[in-house]
Amino acid sequence: MHSPHEPYDPYVRVRGAREHNLKGVDVDIPRDVLAVFTGVSGSGKSSLAFGTIYAEAQRRYFESVAPYARRLIHQVGAPKVGEITGLPPAVSLQQRRAAPTSRSSVGTVTNLSNSLRMLFSRAGEYPPGAERLDSDAFSPNTAAGACPACHGLGQVHGTTEELLVPDPSLSIREGAVAAWPGAWQGKNLRDILDALGHDVDRPWRELPAQAREWILFTDEQPVVTVHPVRDADRIQRPYQGTYMSARRYVLKTFSETKSASLRAKAERFLTSAPCPVCGGSRLRPEALAVTFGGRTIAELAALPLTDLAAALDGPADRTETARVLTEDLTSRIAPVVELGLGYLSLDRSTPTLSAGELQRLRLATQLRSGLFGVVYVLDEPSAGLHPADTEALLTVLDRLKTAGNSVFVVEHHLEVVRGADWLVDVGPGAGEHGGRVLYSGPPAELASVEESATAAFLFDESPGPAREVRSPRGWLKVGPVTRHNLRAVTAGFPLGAFTAVTGLSGSGKSTLIGELTQELEGVDRLVRVDQKPIGRTPRSNLATYTGLFDVVRKVFAGTEEARARGYGVGRFSFNVAGGRCETCQGEGFVSVELLFLPSTYAPCPDCGGARYNPETLEVTYRERNIAEVLDLTVEAAAAFFADIPAVARSLGTLLDVGLGYLRLGQPATELSGGEAQRIKLASELQRGRRGHTVYLLDEPTTGLHPADVEVLMDRLHGLVDAGHTVVVVEHDMTVVAGADWVIDLGPGGGDRGGRIVASGPPERVATTAGSATAPYLARVVP
Repeated sequence: MHSPHEPYDPYVRVRGAREHNLKGVDVDIPRDVLAVFTGVSGSGKSSLAFGTIYAEAQRRYFESVAPYARRLIHQVGAPKVGEITGLPPAVSLQQRRAAPTSRSSVGTVTNLSNSLRMLFSRAGEYPPGAERLDSDAFSPNTAAGACPACHGLGQVHGTTEELLVPDPSLSIREGAVAAWPGAWQGKNLRDILDALGHDVDRPWRELPAQAREWILFTDEQPVVTVHPVRDADRIQRPYQGTYMSARRYVLKTFSETKSASLRAKAERFLTSAPCPVCGGSRLRPEALAVTFGGRTIAELAALPLTDLAAALDGPADRTETARVLTEDLTSRIAPVVELGLGYLSLDRSTPTLSAGELQRLRLATQLRSGLFGVVYVLDEPSAGLHPADTEALLTVLDRLKTAGNSVFVVEHHLEVVRGADWLVDVGPGAGEHGGRVLYSGPPAELASVEESATAAFLFDESPGPAREVRSPRGWLKVGPVTRHNLRAVTAGFPLGAFTAVTGLSGSGKSTLIGELTQELEGVDRLVRVDQKPIGRTPRSNLATYTGLFDVVRKVFAGTEEARARGYGVGRFSFNVAGGRCETCQGEGFVSVELLFLPSTYAPCPDCGGARYNPETLEVTYRERNIAEVLDLTVEAAAAFFADIPAVARSLGTLLDVGLGYLRLGQPATELSGGEAQRIKLASELQRGRRGHTVYLLDEPTTGLHPADVEVLMDRLHGLVDAGHTVVVVEHDMTVVAGADWVIDLGPGGGDRGGRIVASGPPERVATTAGSATAPYLARVVP
C-alpha cells in the first residue's frame, strides 16, 4: 500500500535559533538558490549559517550512523534551535586551516596527485626492461615511493658549530651552546657534561677541537650518575642522566615537537638543503626514471596548473589509456584554474596557502564530486580574491546551484552579495546588539530596511569623498628582489604615508612586502600583523593574548574574599593547577575523537565550560565570578572595568578596531584570520609607541563588513597622521582608493606575475593600461 508522505518543502525553515547571540530567530530560506548571509562582524550570521543550519545537518547525519558515533556526538551537543524543517544533507567549506604538515600539498588537497600518479603508472614511458610501478611508487608519502635518504621530504637538515655556539667566548655553564633548552633540561645537560669530565667553566673556544666536536655532534647517548650541586634551600639526590648532543636535540625537537614556538626555535639552529640523492624531488630513482611527454612526475608537479594542463595536452597519437587519463586530469584542473588558482603547482605545500586559497581548492574539488540535492555552506569564499576573480567565483557557485544544490554563503564582498538570489541580513549591530534577522528576501528589497548596515553600502556605488594625499617624508627602497615569482623587482615605499599593494592572487604581493625588514634604512621599528591564529587550542584566548587577563587576575586576587582564603593571582589562572577545573585542565572543553572524522571540542562535563573549580568561582568582584567576567563581551567589559586604567586602555584599543562583540574568553579556535589579525593590531596599539613605526598588514579587511572596514581604516589612517607608515596588501578597492600610494603587481599570477605594472597615487594607477586592478579601481576613485 502506498504510504502517505509529506509534500516536498521548497524552504529550509528555522524556528527559535538561539546559538551564540541569536535571539530566537525564525527564518525561511528557499532551497536551490544562492543565498547570501550578510551583516556586520559579530552580528550572528555565521551562528545562523554554520552554528545552526550546518550543525543541525551534521547532527542528523550522526544520528543515522553507528551507535558509537551517536554517543560521541551527544558529547558535542546539538545546536540551540527549536526546529529546522526542509533541511537536506549539508557540506561545509570553512576557512579553518588543517594542521600544518609539510607532506600536505595542493595535489593532495585536490586529489589531483592521485590522478597524475595513475597516469605515470599506467601510461608513463619506462626505461627498457624496467618493471611497471604501482601508483603508490610515485608518491613521496609512501614507503614504496619516498626517497630513502630524506624520507620523502625533499630536504635534509643539518647544523654547524657557528649556529649552535654563536658566542664562543662563553663557557658551557654560561650558556655557550645556545641551541640547548633553558630551565632544568639545559642545566641537566651541563651537569652531565661536568660528570663526564668536560670543563664547563672554560670559554668554549679554548676547549680542544675533539671535545667540541663530540659535545655538539656525537650520536652516542652515554648514561652517567649526576651529583647536583646542593642548593641551600633543598636537597637534591644523585640521578642517572642521559646525554644528548646539541645536533641530536635540535633535530629531534624540530621533527617531533607539537609546539610551534619550540619548532621555530629549533629551526634557527638548522641548515636546510635539497636532498643530494633525489635533488629535492622526494622520490626514489625508479620513479624518477619514468617520464610522460619527456618529463618526470616531479617536473610536472612543479609546474603551475595552467602550464601543467598545457603540457598534458599532447600529441593525438597517444594510447587510449593515456588519452582517457589526461582528459580526466585536465578536466579536474579546469575548475581550479577558473577560481583564479592556476598559478599554484601540485607540489606547493598546504601551510604556505592562505585560508581563502585552501577553501577555493576544496570548492573546485566539490565541483567534480557530482553531488546534488545538498546544501553547501561556505565561509567567505571571496577572501583573498582580486575583484577580477570574483566573477569566476560567482560562475562556479552558480554551477553548483544549477547541478541541483542549495548554496548558502556567509559573505561581505558586495559583488557576491549583489549576485545572490536571496539575502539574509543579520544585525543590526554586533554581539548583544545583533542576533536578529532584519531581512530575508530578494536583494533589491533590502533597500527599504532602514536598520540594515548592509543596505547603505549595497545600493550606494558612488565614489568616496576626495582626500588630500600625504606627501612622503622619505622612501624605503627594496630590491632588486628575485624570490618566488619576483624577478629583480625594485620598489619604493613612501615613509609617513599609507601604501596599498594590489594585484591578482599569486602576483607576488606578500613576497614583496616580506622584503620590508627592520634592517632597512629609515625603519626604526617594524610591526608585521598577519592572520596566523593567536593559538591553536581553546586555552589561548583574547584576554590572555592581549595581556589583559594578568590585570583581571590581580583584581580578583585583591578582593577581600580572595585574601581571606589565601588565594593569590595564580589561583585565577586556568593554565596552572590550583584554581582550574582538573577534568579539562582549565580548557573548558574536552577533545572528542570521532574516529573516521576530524576530532572536535565539547564543553567539559564537570565545569560546563567555566574552566574553574567551584571554590574559585565562589570569589566574586562586583557580583561576577572570574568565569562570568571571561564571558563578557569587550564592549560590556569596557563598562565593567571603566575605572581600572590598565584594563580600560586594553579594551579601548579592541573597541577601536571593531572587536567590541568578542567575548574576553573566546577561544582562539573560534576566531577567524581577520579577527586574529585585528587582535594583534590592538595589542600593538596599546603599547606606548616610541619613535617611527612601519606597520605591515596582509589583507586586513578580510572578514570585515564594509561598515567595519570604515572603522578599521580610520584607525590605520590615524596611525599615519601620527607620523607612522602603514603598508597593506589589499583587494578592497575602497581601501585602495583611499591610499596615498599604490603599487600594483602583475599582470597575472604565478609566472605571469612578479613585476610592478603601475605605482603612484590611486588616480594614476586607475588609468594604467594592462593593469588587472585599474578598471575596478577607476569605479571608486573620487
